[in-house]
Amino acid sequence: MRYLYGIALVFSIVLWSSCRNDFETTPSTGNLEFSQDTIYLDTVFSNIGSSTRTLKVYNRSNDDIHIPTIRLGEGEASNYRLNVDGIPGKSFQNINVLAKDSIFIFIETTIDINNFPNPDNAFLYTDKILFDEGGNSQDVDLVTLVQDAVFLFPEQFADGTIETINLGTEEEPLLIEGFFLEDNQLNFTNEKPYVIYGFAAVSPNKTLTVDAGARIHFHRDSGILVANTGSMKVNGAPSSDPELMENQVIFEGDRLEPSFSDTPGQWGTIWLTAGSTNNEFNFTTIKNSIVGILMDSNDGDLTLSLKDVQIYNSSNVGLLARTGDVYGENVVINNSGQSSLSCSLGGRYNFIHCTFANYWSNGFRLFPSVVIDNVLETEDNIFVSDLIEANFTNCIIYGSESREVIFVEDTNAAFNFNFTNSLIRFDDPNGDFTGPNYDFSNSDLFTNIVRNQDPAFFDSSNNNFNIETGVSGADGIGNSNGATLVPIDANGTSRNGSSPDAGAYESTEFPDEG
Repeated sequence: MRYLYGIALVFSIVLWSSCRNDFETTPSTGNLEFSQDTIYLDTVFSNIGSSTRTLKVYNRSNDDIHIPTIRLGEGEASNYRLNVDGIPGKSFQNINVLAKDSIFIFIETTIDINNFPNPDNAFLYTDKILFDEGGNSQDVDLVTLVQDAVFLFPEQFADGTIETINLGTEEEPLLIEGFFLEDNQLNFTNEKPYVIYGFAAVSPNKTLTVDAGARIHFHRDSGILVANTGSMKVNGAPSSDPELMENQVIFEGDRLEPSFSDTPGQWGTIWLTAGSTNNEFNFTTIKNSIVGILMDSNDGDLTLSLKDVQIYNSSNVGLLARTGDVYGENVVINNSGQSSLSCSLGGRYNFIHCTFANYWSNGFRLFPSVVIDNVLETEDNIFVSDLIEANFTNCIIYGSESREVIFVEDTNAAFNFNFTNSLIRFDDPNGDFTGPNYDFSNSDLFTNIVRNQDPAFFDSSNNNFNIETGVSGADGIGNSNGATLVPIDANGTSRNGSSPDAGAYESTEFPDEG
């Protein structure tokens, strides 16, 4: 009891001291200063709460003052919410600010776009924070862009449970929160962005079609799952504006604030499960996931075609394929917590004019940019499968580590690979990596390879993998066969047919910073 009494006493003292108003103050005279004159709450989706923004209010004078009123311009009808020095509300009276001191105001909003007359898919919502009135009145503008969206989510049942998908068996279920898309949901258009909660699954023998210019956003731990015999067709197209990328299809998280634009691990993955087939991604950007694309035990016809695809900021792996069958051209993958490309447990892979880089800066990584293996070891079993082929033509494999490719071979299965006219970072001065797979003089495995020459990327930290003319180690090292198969680079520029550059981009002059 004595202990509880002590806590109560301390608590009452804190409340008394924080609420007291018996020291001498004078009213503010309209000379408040603010950390910002406009607060932008970035873009929010309809009915989804914004992040919290902070406004600091300064009293630069030598006197203790009080602000007679602080309120939102639209009063109780405002869609903004305030917290002034720890007190929530929309209107406040007699807020004290000591001399040469400041207070914090925290601002949030949640807006239903349907409450406004004739809104477009996006509109600007504004209000003001008003300080005092009359001749001493001051204000700070509040601005938020509100976007309407198509929300897709699993059903919540009357008992509070959430709809799930069983990835296991009846005897050993493996449940994840998710739902199967209805037939009328199997075409993602570019009219509104999509926001997905849980895993949106494509049923067997069904195809999810994504139109050029579509924007798909995922909540935490969400993604897309393509079931056995299901397919996914992403029909992005070239864009005229490289900044807007108006025809690019973009998969990313649902946090739209600039501080989250390149934050890895915000959502799950696009999961092409065992038996999914004929998946195609064209002019597509996948960013900020745990795994960009996960292919699980696909061993049928061509399972995945990637053309002009970028995968950035994956907290685990950019493209993880187990026994996959993948074709890729003008593919760029960077900034992965483990590997950018993992060709695992055998399969068939052909990449032409691709850039696989890894400049991960969010912590230590143990894996190189590219891992190629034909074996998978678990706690209970060792699985082995033939690596039928893994061909890299006119590619760049580079990154911040000295060795950016590694081979893991089990001799009980086939292990066939070939690198042709490619730039590779692999420096092993101590001879730690031995065996025929690391014999770069073996022309059966490595043809016209350039090693450890700086590719002169424009800005790897910002995922700009253009290369500089006359400086890049990839300049002019490609062969004409690759340029014939992929004559246009990822910028839409024609390649030099006789001596193209390796990687996804034909070299260009470094932009003039002036």
